[in-house]
Amino acid sequence: MQIIEQSGFAEQTLNKSKFLAWAAHCESEREVGAFLRAIATQHQNASHLAYAFRIKTHDGIVPRFSDAGEPSGTAGMPILQRIEGLNLINVCVGVIRYYGGVNLGKGGLARAYGGTAKFALDASRLSAYIEMQQLALTIEYNRLDELTKVLSQINGEVLDKTFDEKVHVLVRLPLVEEQAFMNRFTNEYAN
Repeated sequence: MQIIEQSGFAEQTLNKSKFLAWAAHCESEREVGAFLRAIATQHQNASHLAYAFRIKTHDGIVPRFSDAGEPSGTAGMPILQRIEGLNLINVCVGVIRYYGGVNLGKGGLARAYGGTAKFALDASRLSAYIEMQQLALTIEYNRLDELTKVLSQINGEVLDKTFDEKVHVLVRLPLVEEQAFMNRFTNEYAN
């Protein structure tokens, strides 16, 4: 699986209709909504804003799309197919259409929406998806520097720290590193 590391944009004109596409990383349906509202606000005179997204949740991968008033299956589904073809998750692609007065037909619409989405995805920088895990630990003060250093080496981070007799930390780290990390900071330090 892959994610979008850097957003992409594309634009093309087909039979006088102008298509604009944005591809962005979105972690939740709430972020998708904010992303699409921002596009809609900037392009209030557009004829359509079709979109598709794939978000990884605790229940699995959730794919959704909208044809935004275009004939069924001609806008959102071709966008979603481009996303799925690259095995992307936590991504949304929105495609704006400014109608140019010439009907493209169902096949033409599907090619236009899917093609513009492809160009936006091509303009994006992709990277491998790394599943992250949060852990709560309690450690001695003298282990805090070691814990911070180890997290840095495995692309993890400290999300929160609370100090009393010991240090209570909430960390985020790659799931594949969880067992080794827990072995290093043994059960005597865990909550």
